Amino acid sequence: MKKSLLLVGLIAGVMTVNAEQKLVMDGSTTVGPIAKAFAEYYMRENPGVNITVSESGSGNGAKALLNGSCDIANLSRDLKDAEKAAMKEKGVEPCKHVVAFDALPVIVHPSNRVKGLTIDQVRDIYTGKITNWKEVGGSDRKIVVISRDTNSGTFETFMHLVMGEDAKIKESAEYTGSNGAVRQRVQMTKGAIGYAGLGFVDRSVKPLSINGIEPSADTVVDKTYPLARELYMFTKGTPAKGSLVEKFLDLMKTEKGEEIVEEIGFVPLGAK
Repeated sequence: MKKSLLLVGLIAGVMTVNAEQKLVMDGSTTVGPIAKAFAEYYMRENPGVNITVSESGSGNGAKALLNGSCDIANLSRDLKDAEKAAMKEKGVEPCKHVVAFDALPVIVHPSNRVKGLTIDQVRDIYTGKITNWKEVGGSDRKIVVISRDTNSGTFETFMHLVMGEDAKIKESAEYTGSNGAVRQRVQMTKGAIGYAGLGFVDRSVKPLSINGIEPSADTVVDKTYPLARELYMFTKGTPAKGSLVEKFLDLMKTEKGEEIVEEIGFVPLGAK
C-alpha cells in the first residue's frame, strides 16, 4: 500500500514538473516575433522548458486565454469591452503586461515621391475619397489600398486611430493575414499603401511622416507620432510567484529582454 502511494506521489510529481515546464502563447502576429525571440532565448538558457508560440491574431489570442488553451495571450491592442465581459462571466481576471512600444507606420513603395500625409488624407485614401497619388502630391498612379485582416489587433488600432467611429475601408481594399504580408505586397506594388508594426519596416518599403511627424523610437515613446501604441501580453490573473509564466515575463524587464526587443525593431520599455 505504501509503495502504491509512493508511486502515485512520484507520478503526480513528475506530471506537475512536466506541466510547469510547458508554456503556450497565442495571438498577435505583431507581438509574435518578440514572443518567439523571448521563447528561443529562454529555452536556450533553461533546457527542458518547452515554449510554443502561435500567431492566430489578437482576437484569437484573447479567445485562447478565455478558453484556457494558452498561458499567455499576445495582443497588439488592449482587450475590447466585449472580451473583458466574456472573461468576467467565466471568472477570468485578465492581467495586462506591456512588453514593448510600437507604431503603425504608413508605408508605400520606395519609388513613391510622396514623403508624408495627414491623418485625414490617410483616412480619405482608405475610404476611397482619394484614389490617385497625384491628389496628394505624387505621380499619376492609382492607389492600391492594403489593410490587415479584420481579426488583427493592428487592424483594430488603425481603425481606432485613423478611421474613427463612422468611416469604413473601401470595398476594393486588399486584406492580408500578417504585417509581413502587408510589407511584401507594398514592396512589390508601386501604387500600394499599407500599414504595419514598426518592427516590420525595412528598406524594402518607405514609411511616411504623419501630420509632419516621422515614426521613430523617440516619437513612439513620447506619443507625438499619431499612430503610436503599446504591445501586450495578457495572463489569467497575476502570475504566481516563482512560476514559469512569471519568470518568462520578467525577461522583458531585463537588459537582455530590452536588447531583443530593440534588435527586432520595436521600442523597449527602458526607452521611456
